[in-house]
Amino acid sequence: MPPSLVHVVDDDPAMRDSVGFLLDTAGFEVALYEAGTNLLDTLVKPARGCVLADIRMPGVDGLELLRRLRESGHTLPVIMMTGHGDVPLAVEAMKLGACDFIEKPFDDEALLQALRSALDRDGLAKAVDPTLQEFIRRVGTLSERERQVMDQLVVGGSSKDIGRALDISPRTVEIYRAKLMAKTRAESLQELVRWSVLAGLA
Repeated sequence: MPPSLVHVVDDDPAMRDSVGFLLDTAGFEVALYEAGTNLLDTLVKPARGCVLADIRMPGVDGLELLRRLRESGHTLPVIMMTGHGDVPLAVEAMKLGACDFIEKPFDDEALLQALRSALDRDGLAKAVDPTLQEFIRRVGTLSERERQVMDQLVVGGSSKDIGRALDISPRTVEIYRAKLMAKTRAESLQELVRWSVLAGLA
């Protein structure tokens, strides 16, 4: 079986090179691009592998790249690299069809796992994913207030913003957040956002 190909798109040369080195060392086949337009000009159908793209780039950013890939008929799985505080952008990316997002600075193993997962589940119907079904079931166990806090969290609300919107203190928001994370068994905000979008709850 040929090695899995990862198309890495990032305008930062240092980041591009370090990700390329990591993937090459881990046994992936790697193609590096400094701009989304370079990838769009190079890809031929049927393209193989997956795309790892930075969400914030000059010119064609990650979201626009994703839109153009889908408009061109490319169905490659796409993972977005996001900066801290880019949750609303990550949600938008997943609604456009990105399969995952990973927040910088990321752990090497977390990135490799996200890529393997994207390549493995390419073409897998999300509707029958048992993990997703279990997440939906767990969300159903949340109290009304916990669900309100969750809905605000997955669109990028801070504790202060959520407290203001729900007329409760930021400290109380943190308590509800801890409870809902435990009940949904989401290990991070990133995971909570991902599952919420995939389940159509965000």
